[in-house]
Amino acid sequence: MDVRKRTLIATALVLGVAAGPAAAHTAAAAAPGPGAVAVRVPAEATERPLYTAPPDAAALRKAIAGVGPDSKDATAALVRVGGTSGRWVGSSGVADVRTGRKAFDDARFRAGSVTKTFTAAMVLQLAAEGTVDLDRPVQQYLPGLLPSGPGGFEPISVRQLLNYTSGIPAADGPGDSFEAQYAHRYDVVDPHALIAEAAAKGPEFRPGERQHYLNIDYTVLGVLIEKLTGTTYEQALSARILGPLGLRHTSVPSRTESRLAGPHHHGYQAVAKPGGGTSLVDVTEWNSSAGWAAGDLISTTADLERFTQALFAGRVVPKAQLEEMFTVPAVADFETGKAAEQTAGLARFALPDGTVVYGKTGSRFGYSTVIGGARDLSRTLVYSVNSTDAKGREMNPVAYGIVAAAFAR
Repeated sequence: MDVRKRTLIATALVLGVAAGPAAAHTAAAAAPGPGAVAVRVPAEATERPLYTAPPDAAALRKAIAGVGPDSKDATAALVRVGGTSGRWVGSSGVADVRTGRKAFDDARFRAGSVTKTFTAAMVLQLAAEGTVDLDRPVQQYLPGLLPSGPGGFEPISVRQLLNYTSGIPAADGPGDSFEAQYAHRYDVVDPHALIAEAAAKGPEFRPGERQHYLNIDYTVLGVLIEKLTGTTYEQALSARILGPLGLRHTSVPSRTESRLAGPHHHGYQAVAKPGGGTSLVDVTEWNSSAGWAAGDLISTTADLERFTQALFAGRVVPKAQLEEMFTVPAVADFETGKAAEQTAGLARFALPDGTVVYGKTGSRFGYSTVIGGARDLSRTLVYSVNSTDAKGREMNPVAYGIVAAAFAR
């Protein structure tokens, strides 16, 4: 995620805390609705919950009001706020601007870098099973993947891949602009080719010295998962997480697939018109193989809520290894020089009153996603916003409003 967007999310959380509790909440917000996920609180969470009042339904409704085909910010929004303090589910906008079909709660969407949380969880499962040692160099598991010697890579631990401190640079893409990437939206990219291209550049920094949030670390972890399990990444994901949790509407597409299968929301990018103004370009069809194991997940808000709550409760990754997801390395961010924020598959956000929440964002053209919440599971948040500039430097105003409303205390 762009550094500025991380800062804006933190700011939204700050505003949510500063806003204080709303004057009134609907009684229904505290009651489980149809299909609600039963929240199991971690055994060690014996202190007073961070959130005790139910979600502010009025503020959440306001945050997604006005979303639709005429909005300059988003065509649709799906929101699930949950946890032991109560729940709220809402949607707004349209699934398809051409037909005008309304947004629907169980729509599938591209979840972007939320994929990394699933990938990290599988690696940590393998660590719990003794199949992989997080302190062992990945070069010992994948010999020949990264060049060594003068100008090459020093030993990089599996943990350093998980928390983005490996020093492996990004591979080159078709270009930074939307137009350049749109022209190559059907390209099929091989993960081994991506790794080879990145590795040929040599390290950005020595392992463990900085944190640089990049997809490439998780591309390598995807290859590692395949090596250690003796199966494909997709099969491992299904067997280890999707199947056991009953995430029936979550998948990763094949590397040659560009369609978004199943009932879904269309994604759009606003593009400037020659005479002024903007028009919406449908970006729903897009091959995501360049983000394999790092940004290609397709899901629903219900599935992601179930996953998030199970993850935080220690039912996906054993407690000892789960600590990796709540531990930020004591290094500086490569881009800003400020303290690192990313963990193994999540990010930590500290609020002025001492409240700490953890989460993960994901952005694909046309789709912005968040999962996360308080570690004690008193409040969780999942949203999918069909942002019309999902890859822009500024955080989407609709998403900003959702985060502030969801975490208001």
